[in-house]
Amino acid sequence: MTNVDHSKTTVYLVGSGIASLASAVYLIKDAHIPGKNIHILEQDKVPGGALDGSGNTSQGYLTRGGRMHEKHYVCTWDFLSNIPTLEDPNITVKEQTFAFNEKFVSDAHARLLKAGRIMDVSSFGLSLKDKARMLELLLHTHEESLGNQRIEDWFTPDFFETIYWMLWNSMFAFQKWSSVVEMRRYSIRFIQLLPGLQKLGGILRTAYNQYDAVVRPSRKWLEARGVQFDMNRQVVDIDFDFDDGKKTATKIRLKDGEEIELTATDYVFITNGSIVDCSNTGSMTKAPILKTKEESGSWMLWERIAKKHADFGNPGVFSDNIALQKWMSFTVTLKDPTFFRWMQDFSGNLAGTGGLVTLTDSSWGMSIVMERQPYFIDQPEDVQIFWGDGLYPDRIGDFVTKKMSDCNGKEILQELFSHLKIMDKMTPTWESEDTQCLPVMMPFIDSEFMPRNLGDRPKVIPDGSTNFAFLGQFTEIADDCVFTVEYSVRSAQTAVYSLFNTGKEPLPVYQGMHDPLVVIRAVEAINR
Repeated sequence: MTNVDHSKTTVYLVGSGIASLASAVYLIKDAHIPGKNIHILEQDKVPGGALDGSGNTSQGYLTRGGRMHEKHYVCTWDFLSNIPTLEDPNITVKEQTFAFNEKFVSDAHARLLKAGRIMDVSSFGLSLKDKARMLELLLHTHEESLGNQRIEDWFTPDFFETIYWMLWNSMFAFQKWSSVVEMRRYSIRFIQLLPGLQKLGGILRTAYNQYDAVVRPSRKWLEARGVQFDMNRQVVDIDFDFDDGKKTATKIRLKDGEEIELTATDYVFITNGSIVDCSNTGSMTKAPILKTKEESGSWMLWERIAKKHADFGNPGVFSDNIALQKWMSFTVTLKDPTFFRWMQDFSGNLAGTGGLVTLTDSSWGMSIVMERQPYFIDQPEDVQIFWGDGLYPDRIGDFVTKKMSDCNGKEILQELFSHLKIMDKMTPTWESEDTQCLPVMMPFIDSEFMPRNLGDRPKVIPDGSTNFAFLGQFTEIADDCVFTVEYSVRSAQTAVYSLFNTGKEPLPVYQGMHDPLVVIRAVEAINR
């Protein structure tokens, strides 16, 4: 590897999600770009993208989602092995996370509920035909031949009544109309998790919410090295030059009319699309609002870029059908310990060891997660926080006769407590002024699972690119799975190691299918 003087190299990162944060780390560590020459351009006032966490006791804490990990996220753990925790500079986030999961092991005893009772999940309930179709999908070596088929195009209607599908649907947020190509990738990528799927075995979580555990320490590390976080600066367009088969970014255009001319030593990394853009938060008394793509920053930016070259993807495939992409989450803040105590006794899981609890007979498709407390670093000892979601917000509730999308936080808690058959026990909690349930509508949250064709997502480094890359969930990376932090960090490694002479390559995707023991255990699990 030849040492290159990058003292005059400037890199602009559009968006501040985990892909940009990881890119900045690798640019400094491996490409030797001075931190002061790296600018993160973010349209919002806080960094992190989908890895968020905010709020307080009086107004309620909020996380739009939570990220599950597993030990084979090699890119993620490589990235986090560089980042010290906020509490102790001698312990990395990777070390903290692994130690936390050794202490609080995922072993769900109440993974699925029906009529307020714990369901038997010892068998996946798959028919011979279901198993045959799963095997055929796994062995389908050319995924482009699957085209833009949906999961419901591949399996029979009976498949969607099985325990396997209930676990899969609630854990990964796949829908019947999601891409069968993405389901195939998940089936291969996470085959090692099949034996413990019904108990969330092998799932790892960070010690705190994703913002406190990952984003804040990453920002601290980067700022200590001079990286510029330029908040409230929305990129609305990027100009390109197409000459001699090459593609070169020449100008960054910002919402305020500012223009950044890119010189011969400048680079730009673009996060195209966002699963949490246009999110809107309600309250205990107000339902969240459903926003449109036209109000989005990231999607409209990708739309403008995509019109300039066919290699830049087709954003409309992922953003033009909000009715099939949206769902809601809600974060609950409690000062009354009654619900946490009841849930721990009912489930047989201490908070932080059970993971998702899914109400299979909920019209809204509700699940909740009782996180290990404290979930926020500044959370008082007398406060508890849990998270939930509803995958079908346009359906009428089973107890609250309204669409979930029309419900405020109090009504969502009423539906939840009624399904659990504990409304009488929880009435004081439900009526307490100290209880906060913050619902969030996310119009694009399932957009990366939309059926697609090859080319609808741009390559991280489009053919002929000289100075730019795409990052994140809407890039094309062979074999790996979207809706994971791993995918975003892998895009960062790919971008840095492709555009700069580091002598490194992205870490390989784990291939459990190549391990005979993993395959044997998976087959045994499927046939239980």
